[in-house]
Amino acid sequence: MTEHPTSHEGRQPLAARPQERARPRQQEAPPGAAATAAIPGPSPVPGTAKGTVPGAVPSPAPGAEAAPAVADTQTVSRREGDRLRFVGAATRRIARGIDLDEIVLGLCRASVPTFSDAILVYLRDPLPVGDERPVNPFVLRLRRTDRLRLADEENESGPEGERLRLPVTDPQAGLLPAADLCEIRAGGALAEVLRGVRPVFGDSAAARVALPELLGAGRTVPTGHRAILAPLRGRRRVIGAAVFLRGTDRPPFEANDLLVAAQLATHTALGIDKAVLYGREAYIADELQRTMLPDSLPQPTGVRLASRYLPAAETARVGGDWYDAIPLPGSRVALVVGDVMGHSMTSAAIMGQLRTTAQTLAGLDLPPQEVLHHLDEQAQRLGSDRMATCLYAVYDPVAHRITIANAGHPPPVLLHLGGRAEVLRVPPGAPIGVGGVDFEAVELDAPAGATLLLYTDGLVESRMRDVWTGIEILRERLAATAQLTGPDHSPPLEALCDDVLDMLGPGDRDDDIALLAARFDGIAPSDVAYWFLEPEDAAPGRARRLARRALSRWGLDDLADEVELLVSEVVTNAVRYAERPVTLRLLRTDILRCEVGDDSPQLPRQRRARETDEGGRGLFLVNRMARRWGATRLSTGKVVWFEMTTS
Repeated sequence: MTEHPTSHEGRQPLAARPQERARPRQQEAPPGAAATAAIPGPSPVPGTAKGTVPGAVPSPAPGAEAAPAVADTQTVSRREGDRLRFVGAATRRIARGIDLDEIVLGLCRASVPTFSDAILVYLRDPLPVGDERPVNPFVLRLRRTDRLRLADEENESGPEGERLRLPVTDPQAGLLPAADLCEIRAGGALAEVLRGVRPVFGDSAAARVALPELLGAGRTVPTGHRAILAPLRGRRRVIGAAVFLRGTDRPPFEANDLLVAAQLATHTALGIDKAVLYGREAYIADELQRTMLPDSLPQPTGVRLASRYLPAAETARVGGDWYDAIPLPGSRVALVVGDVMGHSMTSAAIMGQLRTTAQTLAGLDLPPQEVLHHLDEQAQRLGSDRMATCLYAVYDPVAHRITIANAGHPPPVLLHLGGRAEVLRVPPGAPIGVGGVDFEAVELDAPAGATLLLYTDGLVESRMRDVWTGIEILRERLAATAQLTGPDHSPPLEALCDDVLDMLGPGDRDDDIALLAARFDGIAPSDVAYWFLEPEDAAPGRARRLARRALSRWGLDDLADEVELLVSEVVTNAVRYAERPVTLRLLRTDILRCEVGDDSPQLPRQRRARETDEGGRGLFLVNRMARRWGATRLSTGKVVWFEMTTS
């Protein structure tokens, strides 16, 4: 065993004292060391230990200097981790918002009280959309506040400048005074801060001038790092500002909190940009949908109409469902309902084109199957994937008959006067756009007092049930509604439509719904007078005599002179161009309608006759004396009609 020699002082050699050898030497504190004074360190020991030299620096225990540094590093890491987790949770909450109010509310709820004690959110008024040039002047409106109150001088402590001298608002109401506006002065302090985009502390040189300009005169914020002014910048421009505030009962903001405020402001601004764009697109889609549906339904003779349209959801307001009612010659009316596949602007545009095509074809008085055939051709011209279903029906109130052609659409339901609901058997047909298929039409009775219901599949089909189950539920619902009014009375048409829509459950709104109801009143045979007139010079005189007799039979002698004159003028014009017998028909309902038909396709045009002309004044008289008049081209010629008020 080898012994280590010792010195005369009894100390071990240097090799036996590794800790002492590795101990760093004391150095003077570098400049700026005062900045680290806030970091916790070891507590000073009062007095000196026994046997030590006064004024000497005691030697710390091994490892005592590393412990505070490790603790400080862990504290900083934990604090930064908390910040990152907060930013992640806050941005997710902001991103969940769809509309403008939800996004702003998400910012407020995420910030207060976790990040700040109060928040003010100012937005540009009005908010610019997309690439449009914002209006001048640049105005900010206080959109929302959270946790704001007037400082209570009796209960609040601290200097006057540290109190939140801000207006009282109710964060739940969302209603703010109209006076809370701020007009940004070009070149002003607030404009410079907003242009800089980055958040700044409230006590910075720029913010000290900018905040009073934003908040208004007489309103201050706490001193020190207790306020952050964060500009809200969207994709192209500044759209607002957010002010984060902290009271005196919690630590002030730190430098890293500016980064947190920047993240919150950025995500909020981008979300607002998207919400404004989405709102504009939804508005355009909604207007497009509404303009492509009829503003109001016509009031044809012998039938009453009611309609409903419901979008699939607020997030899908535009679709391809449509309905229409088109008056036809002979007091008939075409009833149309269709459904274009999809829910998009494209579907709505295709629907508008098909509806316009159907109106044009109806004006030609084509049979229902021919109308569907031409619609099919039009859909193929629009594109190979343009598919739609459609049901086209023509009701004749004089004959009390209805002719129906179907193109892949759910069958209509006929509610009889006695309360029996019947699903009409019509050929299903192929959808419009398939091409190369024929369409069939069926003619059915349409008794007076019955109600025909046309609808799209959104009413009867959903994830909860198939289409035929839904049709049976609809039939039972109509029958039950009719039982409430009794066997001798039809249910009110508007109330019937509302009752039909009430059959929809919470999970049944998978598709948009178009609904068209027609109540068949018909025209009694005793209220119809019909004649054939040979195209000869004596035809106008005979027409006058026949019209007078019919009016006398109906007790309308007061109209005899006017009707005779107008009938004579219209028949004279028809005889001039006709080669086959001319038809004359009078219909009496709440008005008197006269129809004159011939085989000439040329429509009459009103013109102002010169003083030397012998003719050309017939339609001028009709236009002046009749309630209204018109002319419609048919496949076999035309019909000129006019109406007179009977009361």
